[in-house]
Amino acid sequence: MPGFQQTLAKSASLSGTSLHTGEQVTLRLQPAPADHGIKFKRKDLQEEPIIDAKIENLKTVERATTIGEGSMRVHTVEHVLAALAAMGVDNAIVEMDSNEPPIGDGSAHPYVEVIKKAGVAAQEKPRQTFSVREPIHVETKGGSLLVVLPDDKYRISCTQVGPEGRFSQFFSTEITPAIFEREIAPARTFVFYEDVYPLMEKNLIKGGSLENAIVVRGEAVLSKEPLRFPDEFVRHKILDIIGDLALFGHRIRGHVVAVKPGHGSNAELARAMAKEYAKTLPSIQPRAFPPGEGGLDIRQVMEILPHRYPFLMVDRIIGFEGEIKVTGVKSVTINEPYFAGHFPGHPVMPGVLQVEAMAQVASILMMKITKSASRIGYFISADDVKFRKPVFPGDTLFIHAELTKARSNRLAKAKCQCMVNEAVVSEGELMFTFL
Repeated sequence: MPGFQQTLAKSASLSGTSLHTGEQVTLRLQPAPADHGIKFKRKDLQEEPIIDAKIENLKTVERATTIGEGSMRVHTVEHVLAALAAMGVDNAIVEMDSNEPPIGDGSAHPYVEVIKKAGVAAQEKPRQTFSVREPIHVETKGGSLLVVLPDDKYRISCTQVGPEGRFSQFFSTEITPAIFEREIAPARTFVFYEDVYPLMEKNLIKGGSLENAIVVRGEAVLSKEPLRFPDEFVRHKILDIIGDLALFGHRIRGHVVAVKPGHGSNAELARAMAKEYAKTLPSIQPRAFPPGEGGLDIRQVMEILPHRYPFLMVDRIIGFEGEIKVTGVKSVTINEPYFAGHFPGHPVMPGVLQVEAMAQVASILMMKITKSASRIGYFISADDVKFRKPVFPGDTLFIHAELTKARSNRLAKAKCQCMVNEAVVSEGELMFTFL
């Protein structure tokens, strides 16, 4: 996924029958500004209310995912959310003239086609990405187990198990727009025959048919067309996971491992990730911080950090990404005083000074979040430090820091990298305290 937010290039629509209510509905995807997120608009109701597709608005998970606010509800949002999330759309308005999107053929393929018809446009704001640092897991009484593990990509590995172990299937994949469109989006919703009557008793699946769902009876598969994949059921489970986890509201960098997932357990994992993400954001009262929050020049850096030449390792801050990321720059010149004695015949920047540069940039990030530039940050530990390539005079060092943990406004941990020409030259996880 690119590092900047994306929306739709133009609006596009889709019409059809909704699965559970059986009503005719027209859905239109509309572009939205940066930081807007995904919102649903009920065009059929007075004042056309809008609701955020967020986990805090989740209402029910009875065979589908329903969000709501007050008396307003939007049912079966998981397929359209999966398509938007997997195809890279961060901001959009989903307009509907009913309370449920059209089911189409029971897959997310119709929504992918609508998104491709509208096109995707880049925006100027960076994405909010949650990089999983420690395992997060949920387990339900019904036997569902979901774990999300650290990973550089967004991956899902899923095991689907039907009643009495029937149609057990496994599939594992990275989630990218191309892979989703080809391997996941066409997988259709399915139901076991013994579950059909209870759903009808609950006044659900009024619009269900063999044209938009697969029915499993015993060992037989009833469908309007042959299975699209030998393991179509588990692929559809992955589709549902993507859609339900989209309610978390942030891009995910991690590996989801799911056994017997369902909408309920998916929602529990989304809540657990939201809780873990909140731990990285300190809850303190805002205080004064210098102007220029899009970046800081050297004068503003020196107003925040107590360091001075020759130990100031930051020339400027070029930008903040939300509340947890920052990028600084250090131009390495032959005039640096340490080059006179550190391998003078083969000058390289000392690794310990690269670590110090990371600590200084991370301190600025923490001071910005706490809205205080009057405190001093003390570097107290460094873990998993690695020096991958030498840094020479003439190199420009880009120093990236991402806050991974914060405890009140006293302790913080950050994952940091120094890069030259887009290659990592050093990295580590640093901890510091503020007084």
